[in-house]
Amino acid sequence: MKKKAAIVISLLMSVLLISACSNSSDNNGGSTNTARTNKTTSKKGYQTTGKTADSDYQGVIKNGKYKTSRARGVGITQDADNMLNLQSFESGLTSLSKTQFSPKKYVFQEGQILSRSTVENWLDRQSGDNPTGLNPKDNGQKDAKKRTPKYIQQIEEQDYMNDDNGKLSLGGITIGIGMNRKDYYQKEQYGATYSTDISQDEIIKQGRIAAAKILARLRKEKGVTNDTPIMIAMFEQAPNDSLVGGSFYSTTLSKSGNEINNWKDTHLSSYTFPATATKSVPNDNDETSFEVFQNKIKDFFPNLAGVTAQGQYKNKTLQGMKVNITTQFYSQTEITSFTQYVAQAARTYLPTGIPIDITIKGADGTVQAFLSREDDNGDFYSHVFSSY
Repeated sequence: MKKKAAIVISLLMSVLLISACSNSSDNNGGSTNTARTNKTTSKKGYQTTGKTADSDYQGVIKNGKYKTSRARGVGITQDADNMLNLQSFESGLTSLSKTQFSPKKYVFQEGQILSRSTVENWLDRQSGDNPTGLNPKDNGQKDAKKRTPKYIQQIEEQDYMNDDNGKLSLGGITIGIGMNRKDYYQKEQYGATYSTDISQDEIIKQGRIAAAKILARLRKEKGVTNDTPIMIAMFEQAPNDSLVGGSFYSTTLSKSGNEINNWKDTHLSSYTFPATATKSVPNDNDETSFEVFQNKIKDFFPNLAGVTAQGQYKNKTLQGMKVNITTQFYSQTEITSFTQYVAQAARTYLPTGIPIDITIKGADGTVQAFLSREDDNGDFYSHVFSSY
């Protein structure tokens, strides 16, 4: 889960800070939270986005435009059936990268080495026309237990740049590899959707095979040297009907060459709040805190369609939480008052010492308000979106 670190969210928060002067709410039970202004910094030949917190990365702007990934959009296309997977994948990858590439030392740049066509070919099955496919050849079977599934679902590259007197150079790379727990397929075009289950052992085995191939291929790419640090993070996709996104389960760091000497377990897992009958959260106190928060805000307004959350744990310790509230409010004053109350209730009842994001949406999916808190700050920044 992001820790206000994902670049996309950092950019979003920058927009919110700029627009907050026209319609924002910073009510935190009597205290006011003043956010830092995001400043663009000029360099020789490029600019950086600046950052809203010391824990954020600065992004790269070239010729006045944010430098997007060369493979931009591939993840969205491959993972559209469960956007929670995509969100958990992207934000979690950036958070893990901080363990190797500190935001104080490196500048973040969207992947510039792997092209869109390269990633698409790697995610496809191996065939005569596509020898670089990381997924195995189709054996022609249609039965769920007999067919050869696709193991690799998603690949994302992140580049971390050294800034030497205004000149950028590649300092390291992070590669995220998303693995299927279920591979969805159709026996005929436009027909019903079926799925093949993939065991945990097979996920780990096939993931490490793919990681070794990707590492060797990256070392041959232009601009990547034999001693460029390359971090690889393995992600297990959640099923399409899951209420939470998947989790990263292991990482490795290649400091040089093509050999992978060891893997480290992340001990990360995602859970939904309120807990389900089949999957309870690791810590009962966290569940109790959420239930109290949920009941308080449901009692405040009658027009609530739902209050849920996704929490990420490391072992049995909660690392962060994303709360989603669906409303049926019709007036701007109702939304504003509700947002102010949610900020107070979240500060009082939700677990402390962790980053929390709260999104308030209308029944049509429109975002009405957004609240966010860093782990080292008890106050929530809040913004109510105008209806005009």
